[in-house]
Amino acid sequence: MNTATQTITLHEGFFSRRRLLDWVFALFVAGGGLFAFNRYGAYMDVYEKGILIGAMPAAIWLGWFWRPLQGLMAAVAGLSLLGIFSYQGDLARADNVFWLKYFLSSQSAILWMSVLFFMSTAFFWLGMVSRAQADTMERIGSRLAWVAVTLALVGTMVRWYESYLIGADIGHIPVSNLYEVFVLFCWLTALFYLYFEAHYGTRALGAFVLLVVSAAVGFLLWYTVVREAQEIQPLVPALKSWWMKLHVPANFIGYGTFALSAMVAFAYLIKQQATETHWWKLAPLWMLGVVLCFEPVVFRKTVEGGGSYWAVYFGIAAMIVGGILWGRRRIAERLPALEVLDDVMYKSIAVGFAFFTIATVLGALWAAEAWGGYWSWDPKETWALIVWLNYAAWLHMRLMKGLRGTVSAWWALVGLAVTTFAFLGVNMFLSGLHSYGTL
Repeated sequence: MNTATQTITLHEGFFSRRRLLDWVFALFVAGGGLFAFNRYGAYMDVYEKGILIGAMPAAIWLGWFWRPLQGLMAAVAGLSLLGIFSYQGDLARADNVFWLKYFLSSQSAILWMSVLFFMSTAFFWLGMVSRAQADTMERIGSRLAWVAVTLALVGTMVRWYESYLIGADIGHIPVSNLYEVFVLFCWLTALFYLYFEAHYGTRALGAFVLLVVSAAVGFLLWYTVVREAQEIQPLVPALKSWWMKLHVPANFIGYGTFALSAMVAFAYLIKQQATETHWWKLAPLWMLGVVLCFEPVVFRKTVEGGGSYWAVYFGIAAMIVGGILWGRRRIAERLPALEVLDDVMYKSIAVGFAFFTIATVLGALWAAEAWGGYWSWDPKETWALIVWLNYAAWLHMRLMKGLRGTVSAWWALVGLAVTTFAFLGVNMFLSGLHSYGTL
């Protein structure tokens, strides 16, 4: 068979696997994109038009690659449009219209997201420790995570529209400050977990991955109260660029998958040391304790306000660590095989590294436009490079030297610490050109 015949056969096989709903989904995506282009194209520059045109085939491909995304996109589109049309151009209606006030305004949807992620985490852990209803509890946890992701996206889309209701010069894609990017981090991390859950046919990892999502939600709620971060603010001049629409999401795909890989690495170490009885050899549990307790200890001392909140947070974190220590053998029984955990860890880091690399390149191009140079050794840039080198070395050792098991798991956990400092620590302890999300 010659090359041309092989190409035709591959294409025929790919399209022949499409169902009727796949084509209906593609039609709606294309129709919605063309409608947006026709109606709002006059307000877009050439780059934004290019992003919109490229987003259409990308969304279709994602929906075809993983069919649950079709339902997610349809639900987000429907609920977002309902919320947007309910405003009727008046932001004050958020306090008067029932479903805006309690469900579909950006603040309401994101608060529901927060509650549902907490509930999802709780059900996953109930499934982890339960013997009779484990599958039922985990199934509920998974479905709650799907609803939380949906409402996070609805809140993001409606917030985007709300920013334009405040003023045409204020309107922007909501990925510009810590409040907005924490929402982005939460739903991206959860969505990647849900993909691996479906791909590997196991829900046991949800208990671990949703822990880091819930920790992010805990920070988000505190940040909302202390800084009133939910209020939409105008962009600083350097952020008024179409590069932000590409750089930030790509960056947070990296952050989300790196966090996911670290929690899978933690599960790997728990399963590996489930029968260990010497407390000094149960280092992974103490590592989790340090990570979970990092937020309350640091933010209580470095930021005014919220001391009692972080005290409660600290207590909950300590209870979680103690519970895992007590029930580690039962937890290990529920976890998939070590080979599966190792594979999820690898694939998460591989995906994250690819997108983080893209984000770094896009960030350099953005810097050249904003500040006249591709690289300035700003603290944020320096730590981004450290993160990149860390995971580049991890992948090199795995692909070239066959790195597996305990060392790779510990390395992934250390990678989360490095990534967390690059994300939050730089904003807290260092200053530079990237100091937009102040604490």
